[in-house]
Amino acid sequence: MPVTIDRTTSSRRAPSMPVRLSLTSAPGGLDGTWWPRSRALTRELPPLTAALGDLWGRITRITVNPAYWPVIPSWVSVAGRTVHVGWTTEEQDPHRLTFFSTDGRRDVLVIPPEGGADAAAQLMAGDGIDAPAGEEAADRIDARIREEAWDTDGGADRPSSLPRPIGSAGPSPGGRRR
Repeated sequence: MPVTIDRTTSSRRAPSMPVRLSLTSAPGGLDGTWWPRSRALTRELPPLTAALGDLWGRITRITVNPAYWPVIPSWVSVAGRTVHVGWTTEEQDPHRLTFFSTDGRRDVLVIPPEGGADAAAQLMAGDGIDAPAGEEAADRIDARIREEAWDTDGGADRPSSLPRPIGSAGPSPGGRRR
């Protein structure tokens, strides 16, 4: 007996969350600030692109810097059409996304998703923060997150009960001196 699976009515699909976006203009060429919920661009870009397309015209291309994005899709689907996603390390600040639309080019500051709500709210409100200061704040959030991950993943102060690296002085795990 043939089975048909209708993926359009899947109950497993989570409802999309509202986009955390502020479109206050800031010095330094920023057109807004975005606080994604994760570093998964395939999940985060479609609702963001749809929201911006309503305001800025049809988005045709997005450029990112791969420094903080583990996977960069070559395209995302937005409202039944394809939007090209490209990357560059030379011309793109790691904390910005650049959107190309029928109305021109726009840059959005990306607040690290792991950042705290207070820091994100301050950056999204603008509060007189210019573009370089906002990017420095985003850098500090990313540095703090990397440091916390290092500490919790065993990178800091290795316990003395662990064996020494090969070639180091001191007893080996078997108790014999090298």
